[in-house]
Amino acid sequence: MTSDPLDEVDKSIIHFLQQDARNTTAADIAEHVDVTPNTVRNRIQHLEESGIIEGYIPIINYERAKYPLVVDVICTAPMINRKELAEDALNLNGVVRVQERMSGRRNVIITVVASEGDELTEVATSLHNIGFTVEAKELVKNSLVQPFDNFSSNNDDE
Repeated sequence: MTSDPLDEVDKSIIHFLQQDARNTTAADIAEHVDVTPNTVRNRIQHLEESGIIEGYIPIINYERAKYPLVVDVICTAPMINRKELAEDALNLNGVVRVQERMSGRRNVIITVVASEGDELTEVATSLHNIGFTVEAKELVKNSLVQPFDNFSSNNDDE
């Protein structure tokens, strides 16, 4: 049995950062969590250094940014070097996300953003050349995201 590395203060901080990290200050969080802003900043630094918070990225509307093609490329990678191939894929132009799956086949999903079909073809060719078997390409119509709510507590005022 493993113990939870996060106490209620850490969970509340993560909860508020997930809601809107860009526009939420340490003082805002401190007010809701009933600690000082300095405590919030120290906790965030610890969460970052321990690898629990890995980064902060914006959610992009690619269509509005004139990149109308968002495609999930479903691939199979040999299990022995799947991790290395996934890291290589992330370095390809247009690749914005790589997910490793636990299955034997179709074990990597690579999300590619492009303005035209030729760019998608180039990425698929590059994926093949570095060692993936491209199983399918699926056009993404929409993607919805929400925070994982197990970090909220009943005391959080939203």
